[in-house]
Amino acid sequence: MIQHPALVNLVICSGEPAGIGPEVSIAAALAFLQEQSAATITLLGDPSVFSASDIPAELAARLKIESIATSVPAFAGQLNPANAQYVLNILDVASKGCLDGRFDAMVTAPLQKSVINDGVVPGNTLFTGHTEYLATLCNQDHVVMMLCATLPAGFLRLQKSRDLRVALVTTHLPLREVPDALTREHILETIQIVDQDLRAKFGIAQPAIRVAGLNPHAGESGYLGREEIEVIAPAIQAAQDLGILVSGPYPGDTMFDAGALERVDAFIAMYHDQGLAPFKFVSFGGGVNVTLGLPIIRTSVDHGTALDIAGKGLADSGSMLEALRLAYQLAVNMKNIKNLKT
Repeated sequence: MIQHPALVNLVICSGEPAGIGPEVSIAAALAFLQEQSAATITLLGDPSVFSASDIPAELAARLKIESIATSVPAFAGQLNPANAQYVLNILDVASKGCLDGRFDAMVTAPLQKSVINDGVVPGNTLFTGHTEYLATLCNQDHVVMMLCATLPAGFLRLQKSRDLRVALVTTHLPLREVPDALTREHILETIQIVDQDLRAKFGIAQPAIRVAGLNPHAGESGYLGREEIEVIAPAIQAAQDLGILVSGPYPGDTMFDAGALERVDAFIAMYHDQGLAPFKFVSFGGGVNVTLGLPIIRTSVDHGTALDIAGKGLADSGSMLEALRLAYQLAVNMKNIKNLKT
């Protein structure tokens, strides 16, 4: 892929105003623009939560703060449900901007799900996270959460640096509800979405995908559960019949072996902690969350609001910087693919 395309316009949603989102957003934006000249960034949020004076004059033309007012004043570390709609307003503006072509990709800082659920009008649908909310905004029935991180050469004896990507069949569900949520159709659609977006957004010609089982030892031939036999394996076979390079189901505790990292482009886990526990253990806090299956590009940090250190100058903006880098590269990839087709 060409590395230096036309200007890429990114938008950052600064997230929960009482958390570390605003400070990591502006810090990462400045660092990114200093290393990448072919980009602009629009930072969405109430100006009061940013230190706008920290923006150097030479970057002011490429980093703009677009004001979206909080409902009530925000204070670092102090959650207030009155600002729940403010956080959603930011997501609405960014999503519309991407759908309309104003922005090439959106990057989101962490929000606080509990505050949004406490602050919305009673009777509204439960807010379960960015991924599900953006799916609704973009009129998509099925989207996929995928975490990405670059593992350095030498780690786990890797011969060269390698991208680790972990996607999820189910996301924010109580564990007792996961088996009922696993259907052949849903798993097949997840595999298809991962395959399609690795091709269309990541520029991988024929992605190699591994899929986990649900039960210990991938069900032990039915003795520890039959989901692998009756649901997961048939979905994998259906995907293979469509020409997708996918294999499994693998036991969750051995799917992520070091040798597989050299040749697998994405791993698909059945539930949240099955995939994200090993991912976060090896990603050194530099992971990036990508939502697959959307008509837009969305990346995000892989951490929370960190209320205990908000406003104290202690927050690490590394994950936000990686999210900006990946959003930029995905936008470049899609621009180049579009140019090749025209």
